[in-house]
Amino acid sequence: MSLLEEVGRRLSDAEQRFGPSVVGIGRGWGNGCGVVVAPGRILTSAHVLRGEDVAVTLAGETVHGRLAGFDPDLDVAVIAADTRGAPAITWSPAASSAVAVGTPVLALADPGGRGLRVTAGWVSSTGRSFRGPRGRRVAGLIEHTAPLPRGSSGGPLLDLEGRLLGLNAVRLEGGFILALPADEALKAKVDGLSRGQGAARPRLGVALAHPRAARKLRAAVGLPERDGLLVRAVLDDSPAGCAGIERGDLLVAAAGRELRTIDELFDVLETSRTDATLPVTIVRGTEEREVSVSFEPGETKP
Repeated sequence: MSLLEEVGRRLSDAEQRFGPSVVGIGRGWGNGCGVVVAPGRILTSAHVLRGEDVAVTLAGETVHGRLAGFDPDLDVAVIAADTRGAPAITWSPAASSAVAVGTPVLALADPGGRGLRVTAGWVSSTGRSFRGPRGRRVAGLIEHTAPLPRGSSGGPLLDLEGRLLGLNAVRLEGGFILALPADEALKAKVDGLSRGQGAARPRLGVALAHPRAARKLRAAVGLPERDGLLVRAVLDDSPAGCAGIERGDLLVAAAGRELRTIDELFDVLETSRTDATLPVTIVRGTEEREVSVSFEPGETKP
């Protein structure tokens, strides 16, 4: 059998075996798709959702779904819906962790319920990253060459045995696709979201300017140059607001770690406990001071 014939056979087999597990999310090309991971539970990308009520298309039939849980920082969501006996995809964190450049993969999608797509490709890179919907850097992604149309976010990336390797999330220039790896960490996250557990990571409740913009703004008003994160806005009753952080403050350190990039702040928050206080060093004008930010247990707002 020739290589092209073998690829064609694999695609046809994937359509029959795994296609019933792939669903459309919303209606039309502007939405996305998802994959059945358990009876009544569908995994998708958070950025494809437009609200808590979701139209889900299975095998050409549309049913009502509702949001069971989501993590916008990781860009994943779980939808509760009647999956009509559709088989759950096989989840294999070990296979996902073993992915390497050159691994053959299958990508499936049903963009907005407009029909199943099945394509083949290879892993072209690992350890990639992208910015989630709220600006947090998501690392460790799988880059592959299986082509997908617009609206394919939330569809599964499989190995040739049909095991879930990742969740297709972002299409790059040149047609490459980034997929969130279906590793142990993602499986634990999805299991929690399926039970209605939110993303329990602490948040300050501030909007920040890019560090370069912060330096320019300080220079424009005659303040000395200083590395840090400039606060553009503070949410009412947020942990930052309650700690006394104000618009125009420069965040220069948190938990003893200097802050030069937003990712460094995200890293500090990722390891912070939601029931503890976080020491934050700020500069207001030319005065440096330290404040203590207290998080309510389960605080997850931006």
